[in-house]
Amino acid sequence: MQNNVRDLRTERGFSQAELGAALGVSRQTINSIETERYTPSLPLALSIARFFKTSVEEVFHANGTP
Repeated sequence: MQNNVRDLRTERGFSQAELGAALGVSRQTINSIETERYTPSLPLALSIARFFKTSVEEVFHANGTP
C-alpha cells in the first residue's frame, strides 16, 4: 500500500523517531511504513491521519492509485 507519510512528516519537520513517539510506535515502524514494507493496522492508520489532520485516504492509497 502506497502512502504519503514521509512527505507529510518531512513537510512538518518531524523525524521518524519524533513521529513514532507521538504515535506510540518505534522509529523502525515509521521507517517500515514509509518504505512500504509494512502496512499499518487500521487504528494506527487512523492515528497517523489524525496526527496530520487529514483523512486516511489522503495518507494511504492502493498500489497504483495516487
